[in-house]
Amino acid sequence: MLRALRRLLQHRWAEAPARRALPPPALQRLGARVSASEQHHTGQIRVVTEASLPWSYLRRQASPRERAIMLFSKYRVWDTEHNNGVLIYLLMPERAIEIVADRGLARHVPAQEWQGVVRQMSVHFQQMRYEEGLIQAIDAVSLRLAQHFPRAASADQVNELPDVPVGP
Repeated sequence: MLRALRRLLQHRWAEAPARRALPPPALQRLGARVSASEQHHTGQIRVVTEASLPWSYLRRQASPRERAIMLFSKYRVWDTEHNNGVLIYLLMPERAIEIVADRGLARHVPAQEWQGVVRQMSVHFQQMRYEEGLIQAIDAVSLRLAQHFPRAASADQVNELPDVPVGP
C-alpha cells in the first residue's frame, strides 16, 4: 500500500520537471537524430517519453513494459511495411526504459541484446541526462536496423511514422 502511494505521488509531481528535462528544442534534436538514422535503414523508430503514467495504470500497478506495449500499438509502430518498427519508451519519474521491437527485427535481435542497450542508457538516465540517453538509444537501435534492414541506395524513402518524439 505504501509503495503504491509513493508511486502515485512520484508520478503526480513529475510533470513540470519532466518538461524541463526534455524541452521542445531537445525533442526536435531527437527527431532530427531519428530522421538521420532512417537514411541508413528501412526501419522506423518512434520515441515516446512520459512524465507520468495515466491514473488507470497507476491504480492497477501496471508496469512500464505494459504501457510501452500499449503505446507500441497506439502509435502503430507495429504497422510498418517490413515489420521492423521500434519503440523507445522512457517513463521519466521511474527512469524506466523499454525497447519494443516489431517481429521482423525481433527475429534478428534477441531480447537480451535490447536489455544490454537499456543498461547502457540507464547510466545517463540515473544522472537525469535524458537527451544523451535517448540519443544513445536511437543510435543503438539504428545500428541494429542498418545491420538487418539496410536501405538500398536506389530505394525510395518512405517515412511511415513521424520522427519527432512524443514528449512529456
